[in-house]
Amino acid sequence: MDKPLRQVTVFALLLIGALMVQVNYIQGSQAEKLQTHPLNNRQYLDVFKRPRGKILAGGEVLVSSSKREDSENYARTYKDGEVFAPITGYFNGGAKGIERAYHSLLDGRDKRITNQRWFDQFIGRPAIGADVETTIIPDAQREAYRQLSRANPNLRGAIVVMDVKTGAIVVMASYPSYDPNEVAPQTGLKGAERLNELDGKPNKDGQVNERNRRLKPLINNAMEDTFSPGSSFKTLIAAGALEQGLNKSSTVPAPSAYTLPGTRTQMPNSHEGGACGGSGQAPLILTFAESCNTTYAILGVERLRTDGVLKLAEEFGFSKKIPVEPDMPTVESSFPDAGDDKTALASIGQGDNRATPLHMAMIAAAAANGGKIMKPYLVQRVRAADQSVIEEAEPEVYARPISKDTADQLADMMREVTRTGTAQGLGDVAGKTGTADIDGVEYNNRWFVGFAPAQEPRYAFAVFTQGLGSGGQAAGPIAVSVMREVLRK
Repeated sequence: MDKPLRQVTVFALLLIGALMVQVNYIQGSQAEKLQTHPLNNRQYLDVFKRPRGKILAGGEVLVSSSKREDSENYARTYKDGEVFAPITGYFNGGAKGIERAYHSLLDGRDKRITNQRWFDQFIGRPAIGADVETTIIPDAQREAYRQLSRANPNLRGAIVVMDVKTGAIVVMASYPSYDPNEVAPQTGLKGAERLNELDGKPNKDGQVNERNRRLKPLINNAMEDTFSPGSSFKTLIAAGALEQGLNKSSTVPAPSAYTLPGTRTQMPNSHEGGACGGSGQAPLILTFAESCNTTYAILGVERLRTDGVLKLAEEFGFSKKIPVEPDMPTVESSFPDAGDDKTALASIGQGDNRATPLHMAMIAAAAANGGKIMKPYLVQRVRAADQSVIEEAEPEVYARPISKDTADQLADMMREVTRTGTAQGLGDVAGKTGTADIDGVEYNNRWFVGFAPAQEPRYAFAVFTQGLGSGGQAAGPIAVSVMREVLRK
């Protein structure tokens, strides 16, 4: 072989080698980046042409994919869609909930899958999505949704239950809800129109579904919106007072009325007599059990002071989004940074004080878990198609806002609520009731937050409903029904 031909041959072989390296580099390490790049339209063209992984709870398949007979695309099916929608979300090209948080794993395009199955990808074999196993207890979730739908079908509600030792969320129900089957890929344009209707947007005729606009069924009330917590927030104020040196038996002010600082406005208690306004003073534990407004307004303003309440609220996680799953945080709970009159109102859960139900469950968890709040999560593990575990939850501490001694005393105070107080006789649960007045409407925000079993806490909960009546009357019995199902496990 003469020299020029040999040089051309070597150069050609080098080019072929470089091309092979480039192809393998793109197929191997750059595939996911290129597939998900915003300018790559092909990801949207073939997203329905491959099966997504399943979403499960307690061994039940909640969400699955199946090949359509009339199309090369896959359908997405949601079991008991309205019940589990706050967890699963929906997928129709866009996504919400776990469908969004774990999209690349469900879709089979996560690098932890593609790196294992690079040869399949190289030869063009379809990606196989991973299965996502949630922490939800299915029957307890169904009971929670059933109770919320009965509480008041024309108003909003939410229930959260979490394991105090791990942070695993075992119930997350929201009402009203929606059926993800109505917006799944197989519904096409009709599903897109339905999604707009659920979102309270005008349809193609310019009409708006007023109920959807008002009740926001696409919003997960447990973590995507905030509500006035009413007297359930006194749990945090009581914790602050205990941290500052009071104990559950300490005598504290309990007048029948309290003038908001800088105003002539009188704050009354919800009832007269007992600890609230008898002699003007009472043990802290009894003011908590009977929910004396004046006591906790005074503690917030005169003992903790506005800066102290703000700092304590932030230590409990207020004013920040709480991460639950990837790209799935809560909205921020808020406490007003304002004058003493605002602080007094906010200290009893009124005024500009707002919190998510998940956050209120976390506050109860601190009392039940020696002062520690575990980071909440919804996904226990993710499995590849060959059943190998790709990802598994590891419990981690989210915050330690109070000491163990404070937590233990606060837990005793919550037990007193169901022993002699505003939730007397509910059963083997402990907690704090709340009834928040809402300006301009005829209903209340009704709360019961706490833990169960009362003596050996395993789970913390928050029940929130809207309607007439008090938290003890309306939310308390719901908590008992749901916790009965949770504790069956």
